[in-house]
Amino acid sequence: MGGSADGMGNGGAARDTGRDMPGQGDVIMRVVGMTKTFGPVTALDRVDLEVRSGEVRGLIGENGSGKSTITSIFSGMQDCDCGEMYYLGERWEPASMYDALRCGVGMIVQESGTVAGITVAENIFLCDTAKFSHGGFISRREMMAAAQSALDEIGASHIRAGMLTGSLDMMDRKLIEVAKVWQREPRIIVVDETTTALSQRGREIIYGLMQKMKERGGAVVFISHDLEEITGVCDTLTVLRDGRIIRTFEREDFDPEAIKTSMIGRELKGDYYRSDYGGEVSPEVALRAEGLTFRSRVIDLTLTAHRGEIVGIGGLSHCGMHTLGKLLYGAVPPERGAVYVRGERIHGTADAIRRGVGYAAKDRDLESLCTEASIRDNIAIAGLSHIAVGGFFITSRREREYVGRQVERMRIKCYSQDQPVWQLSGGNKQKVVFGKLIGSGADILILDCPTRGIDIGVKQAMYQLMYRMKCEGKTVIMISEELTELMGMADRLIIMKDGRISREFLRSPSLTDADIIGYMI
Repeated sequence: MGGSADGMGNGGAARDTGRDMPGQGDVIMRVVGMTKTFGPVTALDRVDLEVRSGEVRGLIGENGSGKSTITSIFSGMQDCDCGEMYYLGERWEPASMYDALRCGVGMIVQESGTVAGITVAENIFLCDTAKFSHGGFISRREMMAAAQSALDEIGASHIRAGMLTGSLDMMDRKLIEVAKVWQREPRIIVVDETTTALSQRGREIIYGLMQKMKERGGAVVFISHDLEEITGVCDTLTVLRDGRIIRTFEREDFDPEAIKTSMIGRELKGDYYRSDYGGEVSPEVALRAEGLTFRSRVIDLTLTAHRGEIVGIGGLSHCGMHTLGKLLYGAVPPERGAVYVRGERIHGTADAIRRGVGYAAKDRDLESLCTEASIRDNIAIAGLSHIAVGGFFITSRREREYVGRQVERMRIKCYSQDQPVWQLSGGNKQKVVFGKLIGSGADILILDCPTRGIDIGVKQAMYQLMYRMKCEGKTVIMISEELTELMGMADRLIIMKDGRISREFLRSPSLTDADIIGYMI
């Protein structure tokens, strides 16, 4: 099945069929025999799925299981190879995401779905400005007012419609996407790993809108790797593995261990987080920051990270920890203060890289990867000094061997080194980022939300990899909004609040989130 140029199968364009919701429990979207391949990889294999009114349908599975692929197809992002879709009982073949949203099917994508160089209002009404047109001219005043109303309605009044989108952080950009979809009064909303980019306040906004959708007879398809979250908000949970539906759980049957086993086809073995306590950390200081200040986000902050240490940095989303990561890497020049690597002051990212510092950004698609380029290009670019013969001559064979080692080491699921990164799942994209850092020989790694949007099995592998790097004498600075993983992995946990360090905790089996939360709020 392919999307036709006019937007629908059977020769007709996709229609906006009004805003009346179907009855509770009626099927809104039905997928029959959906198959999708990328090269020799089968992303979806004859999948059947129904989404009903008044339902929050969870989709869960390992990275690459097909969750985002199926929702991106019925949301108009891409075509499938074969199969059929029915929306409100009629054949459904949207020509684009805008076409789908116009008819009531909206998707909030996992990664960035906004354009940085335009205003918030222009993003909300992108491709939809005709409603503000008078005599061929767009009324910016009307568009700004409508955009602000959409933001206010979802509870994001702190974002102003006239702001330049590129000036906002990832969380606020994600809320702009939510407002864009919500103002269209959709019948189905797909929430694809959106909550991993949000603070608790942002998550509550999403949960509230999901409840409103249920109450008015709409439906939500919710994709998340957070098992506690997805079992807490979903009515039905469908597990995918290797492009196939393995099992569907009704709420009364939710069992965490059964769900995990269905996801990965096996029981998780070995430690999830670290199990050691009280280990020695080298007295050798690998990285030191003194008096770092950047606007009001980071204020007179001093910290050290030792060789063979995992330093956790946590706090609420806007506490300054994400800005701190950029400062430590040299991506943002401090207004005051300095960063030293093994006693030598660094000046910018190029200097940091030369001294063995690697950085994985929270927004990996924009800051850590070139998604239009291949896996090979993304990994090789960071390891040119290791590939080049005589320091300047690069052969294709050496490059492929180098990248092949990282693909194998990180177990990146792909059909070729030449596969574009945008085709990969979130977890496999993150593996490419780690492959870049490890292959380049970085021994100080600044990891901002390193497990965002990846499944439980890959998370376990990432944690084990971080612990291995610690044991090899590398320094890991782990920035995260998830207290459990910080407590589970860090030798020392630094909590930030309002741009400053509010408290520091040493690793301990008796440490609980209750001990920490008061220093965050």
